[in-house]
Amino acid sequence: MSILATVKDISCNTEAQLADMIRAGGPFVVTGGGTSRIGLAEGDRLLWTGAQFDYDPGALTLVVSAGMAVDAVSAQLAVEHQRLAFEPPDLAPLLERAGVRSMGGMVASNASGPRRVAVGACRDACLGVRFVNGRGEIVKNGGRVMKNVTGLDLVKLMAGSQGTLGILTEVSLKTQPIPETTATLIFEGQTEVEAVNTMSRALGTPFDITGAAHLRQGADGTPARTLLRLEGMESAVRYRVEALHQRLSDLGAADVEWDQAHNGEIWRAIRDVTRFVGVPGDVWRVSVTPSEAPGLVAALQPEDVIYDWGGGRLWLLTTAGTDVRAKMGKGHATLVRASDETKRTLGVFPPENRIVAQLSKGLRQKFDPEQKFNPGMMG
Repeated sequence: MSILATVKDISCNTEAQLADMIRAGGPFVVTGGGTSRIGLAEGDRLLWTGAQFDYDPGALTLVVSAGMAVDAVSAQLAVEHQRLAFEPPDLAPLLERAGVRSMGGMVASNASGPRRVAVGACRDACLGVRFVNGRGEIVKNGGRVMKNVTGLDLVKLMAGSQGTLGILTEVSLKTQPIPETTATLIFEGQTEVEAVNTMSRALGTPFDITGAAHLRQGADGTPARTLLRLEGMESAVRYRVEALHQRLSDLGAADVEWDQAHNGEIWRAIRDVTRFVGVPGDVWRVSVTPSEAPGLVAALQPEDVIYDWGGGRLWLLTTAGTDVRAKMGKGHATLVRASDETKRTLGVFPPENRIVAQLSKGLRQKFDPEQKFNPGMMG
């Protein structure tokens, strides 16, 4: 499923060299580490190999080369008992990809996991970026701290741009202390309507839920589970678990998972959509209003579904070639895993309305007038 076809790889270790390559060549495939690429584009792949790493644990900030591996950066943060709060997923197993996640690819795809319901997406943790645009110009925006600035916020613009506006060379991010304790409240046997109600009620409490997900009954007979995660100091988490349990007492008894290793496994599996790894079928990622999620799933009748973000994000497993968008009334659907033919037929990203499409076209014309980066990827 190598949907981004590369002619050759070109490595650059200075921004000046990268800028020269961009001015002289193209088109280019911009993929980061290539582990989570889902769009359509062809060309030479530009590989950024800069090694900038400037970490200030006391200020909870990080400035790092876009080419560094996410796992390597996470390991460095863990030494200081810190982490990337937005929980970036690793979709390489789901997409049957080799390679390692890169920091630039993470930002360019706005990769965000279950903790988004509490801390926001990757773009909300981004403080600054450096990149080279399609004109071969080196651009810097933002820095180490959050500021109120006038003009275009290029930091937020680059996060989620899928490599269509420029090649990131450096990113600045906020970090977060790793909490002392994690607990997961588990309700078994709820229907999907009941689960969304449970998650919505929990997220509406003052108890700082950092994960809200629901899984259908497993093929091995594991009952349906609704999962609510709480993190923090142990004494505070124990109090909040008890208070939340009481607040939801009309829903019946719930188990509490306190083992830290098991909690990590539970939420990594949701983050990385592990349930669908190696299972035949297409995989869609759908954004929808949580209250409308069960009805949408009932209408789509997927082979399987994972509810995340309290029901605001759905991971759907469908039979190959299923056009999910044709059956949707509201929401946005991205085709994450499918054959090249299906992706070309159905399109990978949700279609933009006329106004958004005009804005997107204008931005690409400004940053990449000759369409050198991932041409055609976003329509």
